[in-house]
Amino acid sequence: MKKNLFRASIFLLAGSMSLSSCVVSKKKYDDLMARKNALETDKSGLLQHKTTLEQQKALLESQKAELEQERAQLEQEKAEYQRSLQQALKEGKTLGENLNMSKSQIERLNADLKAREERLAELQRILDEKDQAVANLRRRVSDALLGFNDKDLTIDVRNGKVYVSLAEQLLFNSGSTKVDPKGVDALKKLASVLKEQQDVNVLVEGHTDDVPIARGTAGMQDNWDLSVLRATEITRILTTAGVDPVRVTPSGRSKYVPLDEAKTKEARQKNRRTEIILTPKLDELFQILETS
Repeated sequence: MKKNLFRASIFLLAGSMSLSSCVVSKKKYDDLMARKNALETDKSGLLQHKTTLEQQKALLESQKAELEQERAQLEQEKAEYQRSLQQALKEGKTLGENLNMSKSQIERLNADLKAREERLAELQRILDEKDQAVANLRRRVSDALLGFNDKDLTIDVRNGKVYVSLAEQLLFNSGSTKVDPKGVDALKKLASVLKEQQDVNVLVEGHTDDVPIARGTAGMQDNWDLSVLRATEITRILTTAGVDPVRVTPSGRSKYVPLDEAKTKEARQKNRRTEIILTPKLDELFQILETS
């Protein structure tokens, strides 16, 4: 009986220990489950946080890409602006130089134009004075020779010069170089005007017709000699009457400058003449032209 009681005690103790063991395992289990749940919660939070971080990262990456693009665009705009600025500065410098050059050229042209206008004005003044002097000279010569026949003596103005044309019949006999008294009178009256006109040069031109001179005429071979000797004789009379010899030039044109080329008696008579060409000195005018 004691043996049975012992066995019962043994079984009771084992059951008690088994029960105690079961109770401990459940507590641990509950604790583990709690920890598991906490970890699951933490994991869920971490996963959510990870998702949030990934979204933020993606947003930042996108913003970074946009900023990089904007930066690249700004760098390009900066480079273009610098090129444009340099080009503008270069063009501005060139433009400034061109403007300064153009301004300088305009100033020089204006100065040159003004100088030319002044010279032209001075030239016109001198020409007007010469024209007036020629008109006055013609008037004075005409007044001095007023009593002579128009067929023997004509006075006109050509190319700014006064031409006094003296017919042969007023001055010479046919083939002669000696001036007739009536011709001497005319030349002396002309000399009275010319000796007062110190600014007038005198050219004496002898002209003949186309009829050769007679053979054996003393001191002459042809009409060249006749025209020159007649001009020389007239020059002597003018200078003896008071005209400065420096201003008088005798010359002979022979038959080569006829007034009328016809072979008639009237034409030949017209061609036999002496022309005294009066030219105002143009020294002042030539000085202006040389400086133009």
